[in-house]
Amino acid sequence: MPEGTDEKLLLVLDEGTTSTRAMLFAADGTPVGSCSQPLTQAYPAPGRVEHDPREIWHRTLACAREMVEKAGGAGRIAAIGVTNQRETVVAWDTATGEPLANALVWQDRRTADFCETLRHKGYEDEVQARTGLVLDPYFSGTKMRWLVENEPAVAEAASAGRLALGTVESWLVFKLTGGEFLSDASNASRTMLLPLDGASFDQGLCDLFDVPHRALAQVVDNAGEFGTTLPELLGGRIAITGLAGDQQSATVGQGCLLPGQTKATYGTGAFVLSNKGHAIPKSSHRLLGTVLFQLAGKRTYALEGSVFVAGSLVQWLRDSLGLLGTAAETETLARSIEDSGGVVIVPALSGLGAPHWQPEARGVIAGLSFATGRAQIARAALEAMAHQTDDLARAFAADGAGWTSLKIDGGMSANDWMAQDIANVLDIPVERPDFVETTALGAAMLAGVGAGLYPGLEDAAAAMRGSVRQFMPDMADDVRSSRAAGWRNAVSAA
Repeated sequence: MPEGTDEKLLLVLDEGTTSTRAMLFAADGTPVGSCSQPLTQAYPAPGRVEHDPREIWHRTLACAREMVEKAGGAGRIAAIGVTNQRETVVAWDTATGEPLANALVWQDRRTADFCETLRHKGYEDEVQARTGLVLDPYFSGTKMRWLVENEPAVAEAASAGRLALGTVESWLVFKLTGGEFLSDASNASRTMLLPLDGASFDQGLCDLFDVPHRALAQVVDNAGEFGTTLPELLGGRIAITGLAGDQQSATVGQGCLLPGQTKATYGTGAFVLSNKGHAIPKSSHRLLGTVLFQLAGKRTYALEGSVFVAGSLVQWLRDSLGLLGTAAETETLARSIEDSGGVVIVPALSGLGAPHWQPEARGVIAGLSFATGRAQIARAALEAMAHQTDDLARAFAADGAGWTSLKIDGGMSANDWMAQDIANVLDIPVERPDFVETTALGAAMLAGVGAGLYPGLEDAAAAMRGSVRQFMPDMADDVRSSRAAGWRNAVSAA
């Protein structure tokens, strides 16, 4: 805690895919402390990804306790903001508060066949028109159906009226408060069960996806009063006043509060969101319409492109193939050579996301030769980030939402070589904040607004956003065109 001040702090619980953390922020956005613990990834079969909800809860709580102690006790915390991996589904018993099965993670593809069945029956246009989403196992609704149909304990709780189906923020709030069952509008809009113009989960959509409507949470704003923590958890009651899905939170943290402002987050996956104001976004190029945030019942929307594999590609090269000692090594290797030697990686390890939406696609490493080494593969992995982003940029432009600049964040964005390559391939300026953990910062902003520390998000952004670095494009047109052609050929192979 800053010395010599009585200023209260904001505590953010940032529950991600591979780790969970707690962070403390001062009112001016200065990070005061951070605690992180890893989360175990379970892969019970190809295309299946699971988490243990108990581990999510216990490790989040442990990090929160460490930060409360650092702050000097619960009385030093003004409010809590929660941000989370989206689309991941937890099923639990509302009577016991215990999970009934492993959580199905957003990367899980086990419901691909059901999505294809609905698509063949002609439901995709209706679903996209109402929810902004395409029929894909990425989203929460079909995961909820799978749990009810395949996990006996979940089905039994549903029959008894004790079942809760929620995304991760719902699970954490329920545990923190001892029973509040809420879902913020940004997370709720990722389920395929919430109409973009609807205040609550829709019975007709629940019927389409065979999800019990009464097992779903109350949909709430992204800033407000969402309950207080049980005193025995953190040494006192602390108000929870901010909730948001991680990508929406990062968009807020980047200060993309005006229509047209666009950010890309490079974490486990890569996610681009462009603020569309109060107009419900429409896409004819397989982008997504989503709730960016909801305040006082009024929604601001975003157009989104989602890429399933970004940082997880580097993790795979490191942990599964043993080609890297650390993720940071990719930058040194990329700089050590003039080009990738014709090597192109399409990282469709969990299928292809936007704008392709090919859940059965598989990864491709093309252009291998005896001259290929670690450096070429590492560079091609980083180049894949720029090319996946460029695919999205073309789709956004075709939907009338072209980018004039791009704000980037997330763990991978700290790689200067990659940031410059994105600017080169997109041929637009790229801006990166000095503090790249904008997901947590956005949750702090929302919590501050919900706690009354700031009159609105614009005031929070003005108070909390720091300095930035800009990367300007510097690539010859013929090199850019050659790179793009090689990428398109490799995507066709995927």
